[in-house]
Formats: sequence, structure tokens, C-alpha cells
Amino acid sequence: MPKREIVHDLKSDDRRVAVPLYTVAEAARALGVPAATFGTWARGYERHPPGRPSYRGEPIVTAFPNRGYLYPSVPFVGLVEGMVLAAIRRSGVPLQRIRPALDALAREIGVTHALASQRLYTDGAEVLFDFAQHGARDERESAALQDLVVIRSGQRVFTDIVSEYLTRISYDSKDKFATMIRLPEYERAEVLVDPDRSFGQPIFGTGGVRVVDVMDRFWAGEDLDEVADDFGVPRSDIEDVVRVASRRAA
Repeated sequence: MPKREIVHDLKSDDRRVAVPLYTVAEAARALGVPAATFGTWARGYERHPPGRPSYRGEPIVTAFPNRGYLYPSVPFVGLVEGMVLAAIRRSGVPLQRIRPALDALAREIGVTHALASQRLYTDGAEVLFDFAQHGARDERESAALQDLVVIRSGQRVFTDIVSEYLTRISYDSKDKFATMIRLPEYERAEVLVDPDRSFGQPIFGTGGVRVVDVMDRFWAGEDLDEVADDFGVPRSDIEDVVRVASRRAA
């Protein structure tokens, strides 16, 4: 695949990248990853190993400068990027080995937010496999990157874990960037994030109401059937969300 010039397909004033919607903790909670992990993705990190030079890992998801943990700093695009990284994390590939490949993805696919682009779904596996073969720094990095890709029907495609996460992303038909995601932790409920609905907060696919509004009523001790009827959300969907919330709190 020939190299392409980086193009800024998302305009700086596009709501998906220009408006901070989530705190780091909220983004982490939505994706089911530790807040410290998402913080590293959004802020980068510094290491000071004894007797060796210090080094810094750069941020790998889109975020605004930190004004405090109570202030939103992650736009919708950053949440999408984080969901793809969560899939990579679940697949077992260390993030320090995927960082150089992310640069290659942006360069080869030709967009600045490659993880939120439909081109990742269509071209990303091929790019990563080629980078593992020819651009990896060592054999360990090459092997780790190849763990994200399998060959099916003569084509290089992402592994099942990454592919399943990518199918949860809906894309704009024109600019090919993410417009909505289905959050990955739920077995029954369809929980959506759409920057154009409810200020980007998670909503039930059935009923379209904010998850937090339903859960507030439940945690207040109201009858589950009454809550379901009032909001037009199936009881089984609410039970699924309660299950995930309880697991996080455990």
C-alpha cells in the first residue's frame, strides 16, 4: 500500500473533536478500563528508571489539556480511539509495542485520527501486518503486532476481539469518521454514545434515555418494573446495566 500524505480530514471545529464531553474517569468507566490506564492514553506518561535515562510516552488518544479531574477533557473522537485501544489491550498486545504502529497507521492510512476512521476497519489490518514485517524495531514487537492480524480467505483481517469492537462503530457516509459507538461491556442492553444526543452521554438504544437517569431512579430504591415502564426501557436492559455497574463497584 503506497504511503499517503497526512490529511486533516476532521476540521478543527468539528463537534466530534472540538468539544470536550467526558472526564478521564467518565471515559474510562464507559469503556470498562481503569481510569489510570485511560489517563495514560490521554496524558502520556514519564518513567524514571534507576540508573537509566528518563523517557516519556506520548498521549495516544485525543484530549484537551487537563484543567482538573472534574472538568471534561475528552472529546467524542478520543472516546472512540480509547475503545479501539481497549480492544488492543484485551487482545494482549502491550501498548508500548503498539505506539510505533499507531504512527504508521496515521501515516499510511493518511488521516490524523486513524483509530476513529473507517479506513482503520478497511485498511488497518494490512497496514499493521506490513509494519510488523518491515517497520518493527525487533522480533518481539513484530510478533506482538502480528498477534492483532489473521489471514482469512487470503486477506489480512483483524483478530476477532478487535474486529468485534470495530463493528461497534458507526461512521459518517461522507467523511468516514465515527459518529456513534455501541459500548462493549453489555451482553443484552444496547448502550449508545452519540455526540449529537444527550450531550454525548451514554443512552439506551431502546428508549433513547440517558443511562444515568435510569440508574439514579434504580439506586434510589424505586421498583425496577416501574422504572422500566416510565422510561420505556426493557427490564432486561436495565438489569444488564445494573450487572455491569455492580461489577465495576465490586
